[in-house]
Amino acid sequence: MNTEQNVEHLSKKITTFAAQLECMTTLDYLFECSWEVCNKVGGIYTVLSSRARTLHDKFDDNILFIGPDLNNEPQDFAEDPNLFREWKSSLPEKIRVKTGRWKIPGNPPVILVAFKHLYGARNGLYYDMWEHFGIDSQAAYGDYDESCIFAYSAGLVIENFHRFHQLENKNVAALFNEWTLGMGALYIKKNVPAIATLFTTHATTIGRSIAGNNKPLYGKMAEYDGDKMAAELGVQAKHSLEKQTARHVDCFTTVSDITAMECKQLLQKQPDVVMPNGFEGGFVPEGVEYDRKRSEARKTLLNVAEKLTGCHIDANAFIIATSGRYEYRNKGLDVFIESMHGLRSAENLHREVVALIMVPAWVYAPRADLKYLIEQNIRQESPLQTPFLTHWLRSESDDRIMNYIRGAGFTNAAAEKVKIFFVPCYLDGQDGIFNKSYYDLLPGLDATVFASYYEPWGYTPLESIFFGIPTVTTDLAGFGAWAKTEISGGDIAEGVAVVHRNEDNYFDVVRDVNRQLLKLMDADSTVIRKNCLSLAKKAEWTNFITYYYKAFQIAFEQKKETKN
Repeated sequence: MNTEQNVEHLSKKITTFAAQLECMTTLDYLFECSWEVCNKVGGIYTVLSSRARTLHDKFDDNILFIGPDLNNEPQDFAEDPNLFREWKSSLPEKIRVKTGRWKIPGNPPVILVAFKHLYGARNGLYYDMWEHFGIDSQAAYGDYDESCIFAYSAGLVIENFHRFHQLENKNVAALFNEWTLGMGALYIKKNVPAIATLFTTHATTIGRSIAGNNKPLYGKMAEYDGDKMAAELGVQAKHSLEKQTARHVDCFTTVSDITAMECKQLLQKQPDVVMPNGFEGGFVPEGVEYDRKRSEARKTLLNVAEKLTGCHIDANAFIIATSGRYEYRNKGLDVFIESMHGLRSAENLHREVVALIMVPAWVYAPRADLKYLIEQNIRQESPLQTPFLTHWLRSESDDRIMNYIRGAGFTNAAAEKVKIFFVPCYLDGQDGIFNKSYYDLLPGLDATVFASYYEPWGYTPLESIFFGIPTVTTDLAGFGAWAKTEISGGDIAEGVAVVHRNEDNYFDVVRDVNRQLLKLMDADSTVIRKNCLSLAKKAEWTNFITYYYKAFQIAFEQKKETKN
């Protein structure tokens, strides 16, 4: 790059920074809506909760999170009836809300919205969305109605709040996450045009469906017509909603370049901004506290393993885990089990291995026999029935993970150096067996594996390195692709190993995962932990939040153009 090009490049960077800085200082209110506000059911919860402090530090209580009131008492919601009291007293009967604080770093204000009483408005809403935006809800089923009515309720709340507080001359933005909030975004677009609307798809409905139905997504991406594939796979309504929301909002965003490619082909809309997901370091214990958490976590994990198998497990056992959503192929759960199976016959395996699959499934209850042994601290010399399972499942014979474990010939017998366990519950600290949260158990691991086939971003490997735990992921994960822009990705000693994955190299992936794990068992864990933390530092929200400021800037600019 010559001097003239350098000057031009620097000028563009200064202009971009100045525009983002202007947005940072002129955004008066931000509403962020998601099904996962105070409702921990997936990765979007981590997105919102981990960056809340960064946004709250900038905008104070003028960032308002809106989530569903599910008629329960969320552990992370602290109700405050006095918050927005005057506004609440003015609400019409059909708008029912609770106000309070999200008990996460930053403690931002939250509005939880009741919606089930509005189901009677469904047909009118769907007709309105068809008439104005071309959304076809005829083939809707499953969670479509529930999601759309909640989104509509969120739109009503924003509209009412905006008018009550007379924000017409303020810079107000509303960010809606995933197709589930699409109708909320479009309701605001139509009824409160003064608000700049943003829509983030974290994974396209049709892309996830193609991959989940064992169809080749990436190798045939250019051949797919999103509308036709949605009809073939029975997700027309969700796809239609997602596609039209992306087209009509002021700013459409996604979380990685790989998902942006999906959006361009399958939604026929190129995202305006790619906003990679960061993490908040405040979640992670440090120093002596980290060491204490690691020691407690290892004792807990090994104790459960010993109680299930009826045998002693070395305190220096290598503990590996995978976790996340129960998407068998998409999340690489099959690769994980096959990799553990391959380790059983590895000639250079000289440490015991405890492998954990921490994936919520159709759980029935914590095992009473296991719970009794733990609570009474009883050491038995024979394994429990089904020594792979920490919680009973409702339909164990149909469970793919359990069937693969059995089919691969695992026994968890004392003589086996690799023992595998399925933890099919949400690790929220109240599961009845571990009684520790996922973040409390994560420090006890030696490695994680997320050999994803379909992974728009990949919070689980990112969380791992923030906790100093090295991880293996793939280049089909948004996080894996990002990591390769910072490191080589070829050596687990860097903190992250990024394995190449495509449509046809399943067993190559298994081999490469095992090669990295075996290398890790002999590596200097202190050095690797430092490498993990060094890479994690680059993915903090303080670095990635600028993409959000850029998105707000684009939304406001588009709003001005539309108005003119």
